[in-house]
Amino acid sequence: MAGHERELSEAQREHWQRTYDEHPGMYGDEPSEAAVHAAAVFRTTGAREVLELGAGHGRDALFFARQGFFVLATDFSTAGLEQLRRAARAQGVSARIRTVSHDAREPLPLAEASVDAVFAHMLLCMALSTGEIRALVAEVRRVLRPGGAFVYTVRHTGDAHFRVGVGHGDDIWEHGGFAVHFFPPELVDDLADGWDLREVHAFEEGGLPRRLWRVTQTVPDQGRAP
Repeated sequence: MAGHERELSEAQREHWQRTYDEHPGMYGDEPSEAAVHAAAVFRTTGAREVLELGAGHGRDALFFARQGFFVLATDFSTAGLEQLRRAARAQGVSARIRTVSHDAREPLPLAEASVDAVFAHMLLCMALSTGEIRALVAEVRRVLRPGGAFVYTVRHTGDAHFRVGVGHGDDIWEHGGFAVHFFPPELVDDLADGWDLREVHAFEEGGLPRRLWRVTQTVPDQGRAP
């Protein structure tokens, strides 16, 4: 990791840690629309376990657990994960959720073809370089079983905050302390290489609103009909 990328990464880690400390449960208790969609997709693939990347304080991980999935929730914010664990105890789903502190720039601590499904709501569009995003998606592909689904969402270059604030290069712009990598269409296509790309769905979220794509892609399974 280059010096500027390392400094940006550490600054963002501290920013998110502080944000979760100061605003516990900042995204509320209701699941994201993307998680509701993902749960339906995961059921059609026969998934039992879900790996969530960038789980934060856990609104979506808790939803998956309530839906009957076993969840491995990862995030680089220990404050967010502690809030998730407390909520899991309060909701009686602790037995279905395991948390791991993990930086998305590092290899996933999982064996090859060991998970059924992966979900990431806006994790890929954090302050990650294009190379780091490609490496992360390659890791997702490595740990997913054949036929397993990966559902992720990202803000894209049609978003109102694209090219607003402090530019860090590589389509990363920082606004209000939050650095975002805005995705061009070709990056979505690039990340789907070698996968079965099922859907790229445009939607909006929040009060700005944020403009996102929800991408659903699966690991090819030669034993199943297309």
